[in-house]
Amino acid sequence: MKLAGRVALVTGATGSLGHSICSALAAQGASIVVGYNQSAEKAQHVLDSLPQVEQGHLLVAAPVTNSAALADLATQIQQHFGRCDMVVNCAGTTRFVEHRDLASLDDALIDTIFATNVRGAIAVVRALQPLLEQSDDGLIVNISSIAARTAMGSNIAYCASKAALDNLTISLARALAPKIRVVSVAPGLSDTEFVKGLDQDWRNVQAQSTPLGRLALPEEVSAAVVAVATQLTFTTGAIIPVDGGRQIL
Repeated sequence: MKLAGRVALVTGATGSLGHSICSALAAQGASIVVGYNQSAEKAQHVLDSLPQVEQGHLLVAAPVTNSAALADLATQIQQHFGRCDMVVNCAGTTRFVEHRDLASLDDALIDTIFATNVRGAIAVVRALQPLLEQSDDGLIVNISSIAARTAMGSNIAYCASKAALDNLTISLARALAPKIRVVSVAPGLSDTEFVKGLDQDWRNVQAQSTPLGRLALPEEVSAAVVAVATQLTFTTGAIIPVDGGRQIL
């Protein structure tokens, strides 16, 4: 229970990775602020599934493209817990578009990807910075992707957005030190609900193209997040891959 008494906000908590991260942090004793965009019902399911901790957990709307709502979220966390020690920026969006098919990568999709995956992460940090600075070990974990390095992913805008997120991690680590650490966890293709909905043959090819021969499990990604919080306490400005060696191909 290395995170007992700590409070962690997880945005995008209703997705496969977000849910797994919430569960893993709660298993270490952390109180979880389950942040969701639209699906309060799914978020309630996540909250109900979490191990119980002394301070309990909290369900809060966290639309990362709405800065006013994020300011309200920070106020709710302050009023409910009086602290926030960790933020996991797991909210993200994408849509599968062949890299060569630029015509299908319309402006609206590009804007949505960057507004959510990059601007959203900045907005969340901006809103929670005062609370994080009051912690004795403030921590931000950005859920990135190995696509930031390999430039292979659901579409080219998504790859670019994750590269921007990794760059943001380094910039924030420099800007917010020494009070707040900032780390990226960069999964390879993970066996999430989104990926399971894609073409099975394509998924098999991706698994076979990974040196370890399979996709990442959500639990392996969440284990890396827990490690950053509990073991890698002198690490900041780093990009930690959880990709089965995909980047070495």
